[in-house]
Amino acid sequence: MPEQPAYPVGLRLTGRRVVVLGGGTVAQRRLPALLAAGADVLLIAPSVTPSVQAMAEAGELRWEPRGYRHGDITDAWYALIATDDPEVNAAASAEAEERRVWCVRSDDADAATAWTPATGRSEGVTVAVLTGRDPRRSAAVRDAVVEGLRDGTLTAPRHRLRTPGVALVGGGPGDPDLITVRGRRLLAEADVVIADRLGPRDLLDELPPHVEVIDAAKIPYGRAMAQEAINNALIEHAKAGKSVVRLKGGDPFVFGRGKEEAQALAEAGIPVTVVPGVTSAVSVPAAVGIPVTHRGVAHEFTVVSGHVAPDDPRSLVDWEALAALRGTLVLLMAVERMGAIAETLIRHGRPATTPVAVVQEGTTAAQRRVDATLETVARRITEEGVRPPAIVVVGDVVTVA
Repeated sequence: MPEQPAYPVGLRLTGRRVVVLGGGTVAQRRLPALLAAGADVLLIAPSVTPSVQAMAEAGELRWEPRGYRHGDITDAWYALIATDDPEVNAAASAEAEERRVWCVRSDDADAATAWTPATGRSEGVTVAVLTGRDPRRSAAVRDAVVEGLRDGTLTAPRHRLRTPGVALVGGGPGDPDLITVRGRRLLAEADVVIADRLGPRDLLDELPPHVEVIDAAKIPYGRAMAQEAINNALIEHAKAGKSVVRLKGGDPFVFGRGKEEAQALAEAGIPVTVVPGVTSAVSVPAAVGIPVTHRGVAHEFTVVSGHVAPDDPRSLVDWEALAALRGTLVLLMAVERMGAIAETLIRHGRPATTPVAVVQEGTTAAQRRVDATLETVARRITEEGVRPPAIVVVGDVVTVA
């Protein structure tokens, strides 16, 4: 006769008594989940591991430093038997059977009345896998499911207790693999995605057909109204009860106007989640082998926006102070004004021979690197036809490789 499968069930153990016999490595692995479930744990063992002892000393459980005695299972809702004495385990298991207490045995699964599944958790979802007598397979299936939930490749959108709002997600420098796990998961759960031109475009192809994707560059607005129009679109969709992701390149708070959007949403009473991203200021140089700091070469790096020229009245940058620094300068949005920037740095004391690297479309298939010096960088950009987006790195770290 074929073996009958176990009946899966989730135990709600908050405030309920759980007896654990044995204080070794098995108990050490299982106790955190029992404590996280709110169980009232009684641990019975002559000795315990240092980690288990720390749990007892912290008041997370009650530890009686002795061996098992008949009657210890009384009034328990669940028992974990994990001593190194088979006779003790058999006696305790028999008592659990007698008192109708579900019991797990670490030494003999066939003699137990319950099995512990391979479990994992991701954003409120508990995954529990049972494959009979093949615990490694259980763990492998568990890991695959949890990883899929975390990185968004396994879609499990919420249908109840779902709060509309906006997530400002940093998509990283362009390579879709460089978005954070949380960012990818929120994308998979979104109803609406408002994407920047510099966001990881490949990720949009993975979205389900029902997701509305809005290119922020194509929202109708006058030139001076761009950010206000984006803010209004975020608010409009969120107020319609939608889960909205604002997908931005790099990090939302590094020259990404993320705080402006967060403030507008907060003023409108819209819940906001900020998901940091891998900033291009560090990742793009790394992608071509340039460390922004290096022992004995640079002890600091400064990230500067070059979207306005040094002599522009709107500039907030102290270019003279930057020229005096010995460390690395990382310039974003600087391609079109690199001639004026280089000239200003040289005029204020930065050597004209300082190495410079310009990296266009870093981390993508179109990535390319152009090397120069402060004196030649503007000419090299023109000769090579470098276009935004590109990162400019100024400093001796350029030649470390």
